[in-house]
Amino acid sequence: MPEPSSAQNPGEAVGNAGAGGTMDLAATEAETLVPGRGGEPDPGDRPRSLWSDAWHDLRRNPVFVISALIIVFLVVIAIWPQSIASGNPLACDINKSQDGPAPGHPFGYDTQGCDVYTRTVHGARASITVGVCATAGAALLGGLLGALAGFFGGWWDALLSRISDVFFGIPIILGGLVFLSVVTSTTVWPVVGFIVLLGWPQIARIARGSVLTAKQNDYVLAARALGAGSTRILLRHILPNAVAPVIVVATIALGTYISLEATLSFLGVGLRPPTVSWGIDISSASTQIRDAPHMLLWPAGALSVTVLAFIMLGDAVRDALDPKLR
Repeated sequence: MPEPSSAQNPGEAVGNAGAGGTMDLAATEAETLVPGRGGEPDPGDRPRSLWSDAWHDLRRNPVFVISALIIVFLVVIAIWPQSIASGNPLACDINKSQDGPAPGHPFGYDTQGCDVYTRTVHGARASITVGVCATAGAALLGGLLGALAGFFGGWWDALLSRISDVFFGIPIILGGLVFLSVVTSTTVWPVVGFIVLLGWPQIARIARGSVLTAKQNDYVLAARALGAGSTRILLRHILPNAVAPVIVVATIALGTYISLEATLSFLGVGLRPPTVSWGIDISSASTQIRDAPHMLLWPAGALSVTVLAFIMLGDAVRDALDPKLR
């Protein structure tokens, strides 16, 4: 008969169990107690990341849900205004000047005899386009410059700080009156460019401070000790953990930029006809507020709801991403 192998030798099996076998048996036994298939941990028991944890909180926040639904509705009518207002916002009948609500025209008519409802719906496109594009431009420019200044420091940080101080000293309304008064374009892009020009320093300051904080964390020091380059450390370790404050500030600023566009259009230096804008309609209705208050009520109400929705969304995102509020 063949001799028993070493694995079949009871003495050796006991010896192995006495040395490391006991720990192996304990580990095997522990795996059988962990929920999940094949001894793997249950995905529900794994710790959530900052973003998944924030999304978990946002879905249960009524402020976020309400503001998000309003914003989605505004974005839809900004892209497809014909879905709820099939009329032409530039088609006017002077014989109906300042008339009140009528069948098919629930908001009445303005001074030129244009349908206020149609102009209010179509005005969402210009206002939201300015807000989204200006916020994206300011966030990208300010976030990039602030991240580089916070990461590299030195003369780059000092130069950015001095340039930011110069832009912080320029009043936004006065700067808009000077800068946009010489622009003859009737599109939204001069207004977007002006807002980006004066809006990036605030986001750059936030990004700089966030990068300075993240740069001192242990995982960044460990990556540097292991020989990781500056580009890898900045893109792989610092930016994903420093972008949350920038997103919060940009979300709140979006509503502010929409109101800034309306203010500049009200003063006559922002968007200009034939562009349809809430600011333009508010400006033309302000002189007739006693005789035809409906001309001012609807575009001003749409502007207020839009700005409030974005500010509420920013507050909800801030609460979800701030670990101090947990």
